[in-house]
Amino acid sequence: MPKNKGKGGKNRKRGKNEADDEKRELVFKEDGQEYAQVMRMLGNGRCEATCIDGVKRLCHIRGKMHKKVWIAAGDIILVGLRDYQDDKADVILKYMPDEARLLKAYGELPENTRLNEGIAGGLDEEDDGAGDDYIEFEDEDIDKI
Repeated sequence: MPKNKGKGGKNRKRGKNEADDEKRELVFKEDGQEYAQVMRMLGNGRCEATCIDGVKRLCHIRGKMHKKVWIAAGDIILVGLRDYQDDKADVILKYMPDEARLLKAYGELPENTRLNEGIAGGLDEEDDGAGDDYIEFEDEDIDKI
């Protein structure tokens, strides 16, 4: 059996928290960068995202974020565009939900961009309207059936 010479195993790595919950300064895009919304995760550190300029790009999650920052469909991300490949990009930063709302308020994101919370809120509104589909039958109608 080999000796374990490392500094710990899975539980040590799991306990490491880089304090991402703290308030951080809002990062705006620079030239060569673009805001995007994740359409779907593809696996192997890749995702498909629709950029604000309307182009769908295959995005690669950089190693610094891999297995540390979890990205899901619907998240707003900052991608670095490639000079030599227009259909591919690199994920630089994932915006937290409150940061995405701030970007929308500052006008960086278009108004038609749907954030994750907005999608979940829309489902709740539809559930309220579903109660109107309930049909009451009177006793006479039931006897005819």
